[in-house]
Amino acid sequence: MAQCLQSVQEFIQDSFVPMVAVLCSEDAEQVTRKNNLNFSELVRPFCRLTSEGHMRDPNNQIQVIKNLKIHVSNIVTQPPHPAAIRKMLSEVVSVSQPAEGLVANVITAGDYDLNISDRSVKASVPWYNSWKETLTQLNTSKSFTATTPWFETYRETFFQSMPASDHEFLNHYLACMLVVSSNEPQPVEQFLKLSQEQHRIQHSSDYTYPKWFIPNTLKYYVLLHDISEVEEQRADTVYEEMKQRYGTQGCYLLKINSRTSAISTDEQIPDPWSQYLQKSNLQNQELYEDGTSVVIGSTNTENNVSEPEVDGIDPSVKADGVPNNFKTHPLQLDHPSDPGGSFDALDTLRNAVQITDGKKPSTVTTHGACLTLNDHDRIRQFIQEFTFRGLLPHIEKSIRQLNDQLVSRKGLSRSLFSATKKWFSGGKVPEKSIAELKNTAGLLYPPEAPELQIRKLADLCFLVQHYDLAYSCYHTAKKDFLNDQAMLYAAGALEMAAVSAFLQPGAPRPYPAHYMDTAIQTYRDVCKNMVLAERCALLSAEILKSQVKCSEAATLLIRMTSEDSDLRSALLLEQAAHCFINMRSPMVRKFAFHMILAGHRFSKAGQKRHALRCYCQAMQVYKGKGWSLAEDHINFTIGRQSFTLKQLDNAVSAFRHILINDSKQTASQQGAFLREYLYVYKNVSQLSPDDPLPQLPLPCIQSSATRVFFGHDRRLAEGQKQAATHVSLDQEFDCELSQQWKELEEQVVAVVNRGAIPVNFQPTQYCLNSQTDNLRFPLAVVQEPIIVEVVFKNPLKVPLLLTDLSLLWKFQSKVFGQLQNGDEPISNEKEAHVKATFKNEIVSTEVILEFSMSSEETKVARLKLLPHQTGELHILGVVYNLGTVPFVNVVDGTDPSGVQGEGNLVINGMSVRGRQDLEIQGPRLNNTKEEKTSVKHGPDRRLDPIITPPMPLLEVFFINFPTGLLCGEIRKAFVEFVNVSKVLLTGLKVASKHPEFFTFGSNTAALTPQSPTASENCSAYKTIVTDSTSACTALTSLVSPVDFGMGSGNSSLGVIDIPLPDSVLLPGASIQLPLWLRGPDKEGVHEIQFLFYYESPNKLSKLSHRVLRHTAVICTSRSLSVRATVCRSNTFQDEEDGRNGNMLVFVDVENINTNEAGVREFHIVQVSSSSKKWRFQKCINPSEDKDAKLTSRERGKLCFKATTCKYQEATSGALGKYTFADIILGNEQIISATTPCADFFFRSCQSSETKKTLSNGYTSFVPARWPTDDVGKIVRKCSEVDLNIIVLWKAYVVEDNKQLILEGQLHVALQTIGKEACSLSQKQEAQEMVLLKLIRPEQPPVPARPSVEQLSHLIKTSLHYPESYDHPFLHKSLCVVPVTLMLSNCSQAGVDVIIDLRHKAISPETLEVHGSFTWLGQTQFKLQLKAQEIHKLQLKACFIHAGVYNLGTPRVFAKLTDQGSMCETSQQNSMPALIIINNI
Repeated sequence: MAQCLQSVQEFIQDSFVPMVAVLCSEDAEQVTRKNNLNFSELVRPFCRLTSEGHMRDPNNQIQVIKNLKIHVSNIVTQPPHPAAIRKMLSEVVSVSQPAEGLVANVITAGDYDLNISDRSVKASVPWYNSWKETLTQLNTSKSFTATTPWFETYRETFFQSMPASDHEFLNHYLACMLVVSSNEPQPVEQFLKLSQEQHRIQHSSDYTYPKWFIPNTLKYYVLLHDISEVEEQRADTVYEEMKQRYGTQGCYLLKINSRTSAISTDEQIPDPWSQYLQKSNLQNQELYEDGTSVVIGSTNTENNVSEPEVDGIDPSVKADGVPNNFKTHPLQLDHPSDPGGSFDALDTLRNAVQITDGKKPSTVTTHGACLTLNDHDRIRQFIQEFTFRGLLPHIEKSIRQLNDQLVSRKGLSRSLFSATKKWFSGGKVPEKSIAELKNTAGLLYPPEAPELQIRKLADLCFLVQHYDLAYSCYHTAKKDFLNDQAMLYAAGALEMAAVSAFLQPGAPRPYPAHYMDTAIQTYRDVCKNMVLAERCALLSAEILKSQVKCSEAATLLIRMTSEDSDLRSALLLEQAAHCFINMRSPMVRKFAFHMILAGHRFSKAGQKRHALRCYCQAMQVYKGKGWSLAEDHINFTIGRQSFTLKQLDNAVSAFRHILINDSKQTASQQGAFLREYLYVYKNVSQLSPDDPLPQLPLPCIQSSATRVFFGHDRRLAEGQKQAATHVSLDQEFDCELSQQWKELEEQVVAVVNRGAIPVNFQPTQYCLNSQTDNLRFPLAVVQEPIIVEVVFKNPLKVPLLLTDLSLLWKFQSKVFGQLQNGDEPISNEKEAHVKATFKNEIVSTEVILEFSMSSEETKVARLKLLPHQTGELHILGVVYNLGTVPFVNVVDGTDPSGVQGEGNLVINGMSVRGRQDLEIQGPRLNNTKEEKTSVKHGPDRRLDPIITPPMPLLEVFFINFPTGLLCGEIRKAFVEFVNVSKVLLTGLKVASKHPEFFTFGSNTAALTPQSPTASENCSAYKTIVTDSTSACTALTSLVSPVDFGMGSGNSSLGVIDIPLPDSVLLPGASIQLPLWLRGPDKEGVHEIQFLFYYESPNKLSKLSHRVLRHTAVICTSRSLSVRATVCRSNTFQDEEDGRNGNMLVFVDVENINTNEAGVREFHIVQVSSSSKKWRFQKCINPSEDKDAKLTSRERGKLCFKATTCKYQEATSGALGKYTFADIILGNEQIISATTPCADFFFRSCQSSETKKTLSNGYTSFVPARWPTDDVGKIVRKCSEVDLNIIVLWKAYVVEDNKQLILEGQLHVALQTIGKEACSLSQKQEAQEMVLLKLIRPEQPPVPARPSVEQLSHLIKTSLHYPESYDHPFLHKSLCVVPVTLMLSNCSQAGVDVIIDLRHKAISPETLEVHGSFTWLGQTQFKLQLKAQEIHKLQLKACFIHAGVYNLGTPRVFAKLTDQGSMCETSQQNSMPALIIINNI
């Protein structure tokens, strides 16, 4: 059970106290009426004795009586009506409510923390002299704390309102106070009249009520003296006469009303009567102040009040012969008013709890206004004198008389008390079960029956705390009653025997709980008396709780619930729930379940507040545990009860919880919940229409999924025009792609700012979502729309309809570049109450008139704002009308499926207006140690854009833009740029990760063909028709890479200036520019990113630039594969150009196309070279067919002679320029030095070109020693070739029965002599996975030494000799032929050379083929050649036979000068040098 104010001993003692009746004269009533009290009310706060009492038992042993309390009440002559009792109990429970604003009483049970914040004040606290001390004790002592004060109030009222019964004497009057005023003319005569009246009421057959304990009732005569009106001498005289007549122990002089209005008006006198008269908590003063009226009407009446007989109590009363000075019982439903009669405590209680309206009374009734603290002491002393000198001696005498009578009747020589053991030691009579006993509830004993005398003796002993003797008597009476089968009497004896056994000091025997169980069963099943059964259950449950037998107590309380009384069942179920929570192992779920049952019964009993409280406490257990159906039921009931109690905010909150959780209810139930919520919400909004819009629970908003788009609606493709893809809400966010766009933007910003990115640079983000960087405030442009995409989710199985959906915002006007304005922020929250578009000069808000959502649907709404001023905008949330899907009726024969006309349709739907805030949690911070050890989130600014001044706005359209190309194919398209803003556009650039894919032409207009020429096929190239004389002969031209945007200091790879006229685009203007495209060399699908960058002429704007994105998807197919190698030519030219030499270039072209694009054949129409040092001279192909045609899988071979550029070409002020040499294989020349051929060439080799170091001159001085890395560079230079080959082709394609001619170009970069280069990128082989090894380098890595192959290219050799030589061997046997060996140093440093002529071919095959000869003269030479030096060495060869000989036998070794550690390396042998020796 719940924690109570009193201990179980205090509770039982206060429930059964000696009853004292009061009879007052009219004058005595008038004296007490000065204090707004009657006599019984006057003495009631002082009826608990503060000192111990003593009396002797029949064995003359002294018994100590502690904390005795007596009950003083007026005489009423009719028993209370059961219906009135029920109403009274309902009222006291209704008035007793939990206090608000107090410290919560938290009960920890397992994983639950249950908040039970109810406190009460113990009503039976003795009133001390120091009333302030009492209040302090009430506030601080733990013993005065209760969790369910309404239950204790109900229990106390229940015991006080129990009518007296014939089967027990506990509620019978033991004494009667006769009170007469000293102001009476004849006080003694008045005492005599009152005594006679009491005798008549007790002994006359006209009165069956009240009940009297014994015939010889104690009469105590009280003379009430009003000090303020009557002389004290008169009172003393009358009192002396009374003492002579009644004895000093039978009368008392009580002096009161010693306070007058003129004396001590400012003195504060405590009011101890209010707690008894109002039955309210001293700390709960807000009963009249909580604003909602507590109306106790007919709904609070129990469900069976109208029955004539309730709980076994006979409601018939005898109304005849009642004198006018006695009223009927105060709990009668209808009784006449009695202005002069006496008042009972229950009557006062009843009047106190009847509250007709919820307002606090304007005047507060003051009690005891004429009493001082001395008067309080006199009243307390009076009660003590009455008890110690009158009541207790009377009870002691009565016990002795009853004991003597019983002893004489039983024929015993000893008293009953002495013979108790003998009685109980004999043979026991077996007790019969309740089922075997007859229904003898109606059996009555005469008053003088010995069984009743034993019961009377037991009750007297019980009232004065003599529990041993009481138990013995109850046990004896129980056996007698059971033998007589007087079940009502037996049950009463069992009940009190169990209580007496429990209260015995020292606990000589255990508490007989089975006695109580038998008594309850007898009362309920045999006697049909639920009142007595309830009393028995309350006592037993309290005893079991004190013995920590919570489970047994809960079982007992639950068993006492029934359908006849909802209030009793509710209270007992609530106490059973507290038993479960207070067990050693708390049973939390059982607590919650029984609290739900208690709340249900409270609701049926009309106790709405208590029902609501029970459901709220149970909700603490069910909340968040996954029991959604239970949560829904509890929240629904809480909502309904709160609405009934006019707690509309609580009702809305409860219904809101039903809707926002994942409900497992059926669709119909969810619909009912939604309608209830809308109805309650509408009532709330009507009460306070001017309040801010509250939050709506539906639909759920996925705030983190909110996207914000800054931009206008772009025009789509028109005909052959294709709009730039840019950014839209329909695109999915790709984090990797977003990073690529950011890098492109940083690249172009760095170029604009001369290589450095500004500190305040903020990447452009047109669409913000949960994956973008939202730490900064986004920038929007005035007069450009802002679109917010909100994701709604309908969690219910019923459709929803949102109407008038729009955004809520707050705007702070601000003019950038000026001082801060002092304007107040402007919001549309007030205007959001109006269901219309809010459009003004600040921000235009778009409204979606209707937004429907199906059951469990997730749907996106795109809401638009249009700012008209600069400043700071904060998007707060959304506002809308929430309603169910309406039911549409056809009116006037209109078809509902048609267009909805105004007034044609009647919509039966309920909707309410509210809002939902967009609250987005930022990313978790994880930088500092503090952030890592705690959970902190950064800001998310996506809904807080800054509105900047106007900016230019670019739209881009592509015309004739292809989707498929061959590898290397050249195609011409056009791009249209449109400035759709009212601001000038300048600084237009484009950036791309694939600059080799496109070109806008060179910086020089002469090099860029503006339109196709008149040549065949309308080629994208600039072509010139040639004659046959120029066939196979190179046509050269010299251009600078700067003309094509390469090599300039402020330019960067991938950032290209777009050639606008005057570099600006006027507002509203448009321009078309040509765009050449080249298919990537790798087949497949390619995504090419274009980032168009542009600026505003106003540099002070917060937004420095803008960008436009476009992604082009190109599918490429295979075309040609070009492989090329280069080798040195053996021939030396004359002295002038022999120093530079020449080379042979072999080109292998293969058609690798598989007819994927309908290509029939490829034609190689031209091969061009581009280099700073080399150029093609001529084609030396042996084939006569100059037009190389290649069908599928065919291969063609071409050979070209390359020579170095002329010296004057390289020094004519054009250092760093490229020489283009075109060898025409067709009938027209494609000028490769112009757009687009040169553009794509420079773009393809730009990445490798930037890595090479340009040499501005030759080094004429060679240092003594070089570091190892310099040696490697010098050696590598010998074999390096910087020659690029451009193969231009045409492809004939059949498409739609038409023949198309495609054209393109492929690039091959030759870098090293003898090493093959290819136009296609070689696929890298997958490396084998190996274990990762971590090795700590001990020394820095040593630069790699040049390889033997690289060192073999230091010296170029060539033999000069006649091809045939005639010699008459018959005349002269030896033939000597002069041979010149030419040595050329290919390096930029000095070289030591060794020539060895002693080497001879010794293999038989070589001898057989070529024969043998001998060199004459010096056979070994050592030379030192300077850089680029050519040396001639004269040799002589001797032959002895005619034949064919190979002169290429000299071996040449070389090493760099002063490299002692390096050995001479054999140089590559030249081609075989054959000489024919003829014999003549």
